[in-house]
Amino acid sequence: MAPMDCLAYSKALLKPLAFSFASGSSLPTCDTWYFRNAYNMVLHKFGEKLYSGLVSTMTLHLKEISKSIEVAQGASFLEELNRKWADHNKALQMIRDILMYMDRTFIPSTHKTPVHDLGLNLWRDNVIHSSKIQARLRGTLLELVRGERTGEIINRGLMRNIMKMLMDLGSLVYQEDFEKPFIEVSADFYRVESQQFIECCDCGDYLKKAEKRLNEEIERVSHYLDATSEAKITKVVEKEMIENHMSRLVHMENSGLVNMIMDDKYDDLGRMYSLFHRVSNGLSILRDVMTSHIREIGKQLVTDTERLKDPVGFVQQLLDERDKHDKIISFAFNNDKTFQNALNSSFEYFINLNPRSPEYISLFVDDKLRKGLKGVSEEDVEIVLDKVMMLFRYLQEKDVFEKYYKQHLAKRLLSGKTASDDAERSLIVKLKTECGYQFTSKLEGMFTDMKTSQDTMQGFYAAMGPEIADGPMLTIQVLTTGSWPTQLSAPCNLPSEILGLCDKFRTYYLGTHTGRRLSWQTNMGTADLKATFGKGQKHELNVSTYQMCILMLFNNADMHGYREIEQAMEIPASDLKRCLQSLACVKGKNVLRKEPMSKDISEDDSFFFNDKFTSKLYKIKIGTVVAQKESEPEKQETRHRVEEDRKPQIEAAIVRIMKSRRVLDHNNIVAEVTKQMQSRFLPNPVVIKKRIESLIEREFLERDKVDRKLYRYLA
Repeated sequence: MAPMDCLAYSKALLKPLAFSFASGSSLPTCDTWYFRNAYNMVLHKFGEKLYSGLVSTMTLHLKEISKSIEVAQGASFLEELNRKWADHNKALQMIRDILMYMDRTFIPSTHKTPVHDLGLNLWRDNVIHSSKIQARLRGTLLELVRGERTGEIINRGLMRNIMKMLMDLGSLVYQEDFEKPFIEVSADFYRVESQQFIECCDCGDYLKKAEKRLNEEIERVSHYLDATSEAKITKVVEKEMIENHMSRLVHMENSGLVNMIMDDKYDDLGRMYSLFHRVSNGLSILRDVMTSHIREIGKQLVTDTERLKDPVGFVQQLLDERDKHDKIISFAFNNDKTFQNALNSSFEYFINLNPRSPEYISLFVDDKLRKGLKGVSEEDVEIVLDKVMMLFRYLQEKDVFEKYYKQHLAKRLLSGKTASDDAERSLIVKLKTECGYQFTSKLEGMFTDMKTSQDTMQGFYAAMGPEIADGPMLTIQVLTTGSWPTQLSAPCNLPSEILGLCDKFRTYYLGTHTGRRLSWQTNMGTADLKATFGKGQKHELNVSTYQMCILMLFNNADMHGYREIEQAMEIPASDLKRCLQSLACVKGKNVLRKEPMSKDISEDDSFFFNDKFTSKLYKIKIGTVVAQKESEPEKQETRHRVEEDRKPQIEAAIVRIMKSRRVLDHNNIVAEVTKQMQSRFLPNPVVIKKRIESLIEREFLERDKVDRKLYRYLA
């Protein structure tokens, strides 16, 4: 092919191409002719001329298209742009097919832009970036978004096509011509709107509006923006509507986080958690405010003297508060472990502010296991016990709880007042799992003694037979010293009828068990008495052993003075006064009459058998008047016993540590002992120091001769 022929072919080829660009319609004659001539031009080394002719032709006609778009007014501006863009894409596809050979051979070898990309670049430069279209396009798009935000209905399909056009022209075009200004004006929009909202809305309403705006932006991205814009626009909403107002929102008067918690507003709390989760430090602020609130109400609870008068009610309120916040964390805070940990640390903080918390928790257990769990399903019993264990874990002085729990368990077992043996054993298993065998070995020993005592009594009655058949029925619990919280107390003078049976049992027991010694704990027993009052009215009285001894004095005389009873029975004065108070001063149970009448017992009082006593009940339980909580002297005595019990435990820990380490300084010993003991109690460093001194005196340890803070283990 001659050069002139190639030039003619070039003009013949580009002229219909220009028509195609101008109209977006199909080529006027057979595609094969155009393809063959384009192929021949490239084959005869006229590819450069064909390429440059293509560029100039496309540029010329795109400038014409740009003018037609510029004259479009109002809403037709975007519609015209979209229509011309569709025509351009259609024509570009036909051109690429015809110039396929040039695209595959000439363009790669000369490193020129491929035909399709060339068409996009020329559209970008001559249409989108034309001086009269670029700013107008950006403004139109931003105005449509603003209108949609304020409630107007827009053509989302058209917006989607325009956004896709910008992305097809390159992500940089989308970013520079739309996304960056879109993000900037969005930040301004939400900055103003958030300020308006926060001035006129309460916290719950503000969060609803913020959530709505966030969802709208996410929906907007899914409908017509590029997916990469979602993270950027949501970050703007999060910053302007949430992050910049977090502190004010959580502390908002009458509607902030604390009010939401107090009013159980789960939906609002869940919304706050969800929104604050999206911003940096959002959850930290929520956690800190929640923690401060819980600690404050907890501190008020454990220092409220009125509430502390009712230990069971006090512990129940602790559990109610725990349930309330557990529910909030579960339903509103997505069961977030960090919030759960904050809740646990808060409860541990304020429960241990009250040194009587171990005693009160044990009293709560005592109340539930005596009567509170009757008729309750096994599953509900386990729920109550699990809640008790939850509070137990918060205690720093678990050994104090053990002391009280052992006392209360002993009273339940010996009086036969436990509601459920299964529940008792279940709690001991839980305590054993939590603290180890050492913690519960004595508790388990108490149950063993109860079972052994049953077998012993069966053997006693089988051995005695008719010899004791006509006397009082005696049930004796043989308690192992060390397992039970018994205190040495002088036995009272038992009635002769009971004393004779006790002597027979002692003879039987010591005859079957060698090397043992029995001592009577009359302060821990109970008795059932049959009493006859005026007009032959009969009742069965359930009383303590002390009360039984007092009442049986009245078989021989109708009146006894206080000093006379004290001398005859040798019951400790404090116990005697409580027993007489319960027998003579409690309405409906006053089987004795006191002169002069008063609520308190004095040494000059006289007591009479109340012949006029009446009751609708046949069986009457007369409890001993005693405070549910320990008195101050009793509390000090318990504390002293706890401190004494801790000494050998601390010493054992020190010896274990030094035996393995051989040489250790003072601070490290204190740290190691605290670590080992913290499952039972937090040892005082001063006490640890005293135990170290004691071990040095007994030659388990010695001080280093050079460094006096260094200790050595002596094998």
